[in-house]
Amino acid sequence: MLTMLGFLMIATFLTLIMTKRMSPMAALVLIPALFCVLAGQATGLGDHVLKGIGELAPTAAMLMFAIVYFGVMIDVGLFDPVVRLILRFCKADPMRVVVGTALLAAVVSLDGDGSTTFMITVSAMLPLYRRLRMSVLVMTGVAATANGVMNTVPWGGPTARAASALKLDPAEIFVPMVPALAVGLCCVLLLAWGLGLRERRRLGTLTLREFAHEAGERTGTVAARPHARAGGGSGAPAAASGGADATEEAGETAPAQGTTGAGEAKGAAGAAGTAEAAHPDLGLDPYRATLRPKLLWFNAALTVALLAALITQLLPIPVLFLLGAAVALTVNFPRMADQKARIAAHADNVLNVAGMVFAAAVFTGVLTGTGMVDEMARTLVGALPDGLGPYMTVVTGVLSIPFTYFMSNDGFYFGIVPILAEAGAAHGVPPVEIARASLVGQALHMSSPLVPAVYVLIGMAKVEFGDHTRFTVTWASLTSLVVLGAGLLFGIL
Repeated sequence: MLTMLGFLMIATFLTLIMTKRMSPMAALVLIPALFCVLAGQATGLGDHVLKGIGELAPTAAMLMFAIVYFGVMIDVGLFDPVVRLILRFCKADPMRVVVGTALLAAVVSLDGDGSTTFMITVSAMLPLYRRLRMSVLVMTGVAATANGVMNTVPWGGPTARAASALKLDPAEIFVPMVPALAVGLCCVLLLAWGLGLRERRRLGTLTLREFAHEAGERTGTVAARPHARAGGGSGAPAAASGGADATEEAGETAPAQGTTGAGEAKGAAGAAGTAEAAHPDLGLDPYRATLRPKLLWFNAALTVALLAALITQLLPIPVLFLLGAAVALTVNFPRMADQKARIAAHADNVLNVAGMVFAAAVFTGVLTGTGMVDEMARTLVGALPDGLGPYMTVVTGVLSIPFTYFMSNDGFYFGIVPILAEAGAAHGVPPVEIARASLVGQALHMSSPLVPAVYVLIGMAKVEFGDHTRFTVTWASLTSLVVLGAGLLFGIL
């Protein structure tokens, strides 16, 4: 009974949010509450919810202060050099933009924190996607999948949980998996290249000078001149590949066609300095009042120290971000009014993300507290034929893809992986191989509705969760299967 209710609750939730019949926050609260009543545990609903909130409260606090900290760092200009570097690489070419998104997300993911990765990636790349009228869903899908592959670093969470659950050394799990994970990252880059080519065919490309010239036209800093996109079409672009672009501005007109005038170069060159990174629509405005160029090295040192403390687990992560946010605000904005203004500027993101985390706590609290998760795990593991025993690494890898999507990492690694390891041990499969196989599904896990960081991603990108899910699930699942195949090929699993 609980098994059926558990699967039905998950299916109902996903159906409602993907068809946009309910908002994710409402669905995360109302659907589990209804199924808790159907399970005959209405009197325990309050306890289940409070327990779920208690377990996720540190995560909510971490995300709140992480948003404030990195929001301040973005405001003061710490990441402006990264934005300029990426813009030079991308050269207004949709293919390069998507590949640049994957590279940036992968590099920033080394800190092991998904919310940090998404804040930096979206802040740097979203203006380019909007300016080129690219599908923002491509950005969110590629960033989430790249972060999922890199989320397997020992300090990122899944590896540490697998090691704790099976009493293994994290290095023993992670180090041999590096070749398979590298193949997974190559798969993400290949995926980004393919999606970028599709966007290029849909939109065409601009030269960097034409790109800068368009920026000048929009603000009147360059005399309007017609030009053509190389390989592009005319009029407003078609709907974004893979689904409608949820962030496309309806009032924005398409660029005119024609030929670029011979005297354009000097006018474009004078458009607000280096126009490829100068205009607010193309990146972070270099003339914004919040810049603190004299404090660049202090902010860089503070951020490096914070990331080092995160990796070495000097203090709990929420405490580190709380302290970091307080120091960043105090040093960069000594005046109380300025501090209040910065907090207010990021309050929307803080409220949305914290609200989603506590709503997700209702879902996980009911799923765990009613015993649905345990019954679902036992049913699925018990349904495995005895002949699959020697292949438990493959079974674990395949099961990790849906399981880490439909439940939290804690539920999977502490509730299901030990059962799979026990079943594998009966057939001579070492627990360390089960632990490695359990990491396979992380590429999809980062788009799970139970991962708080994904709400940072879709909130900053202003896309619907259902749209993001429909676009990402196939590509992320494919990446997970590639990691599994590479692990088997290299003899790691």
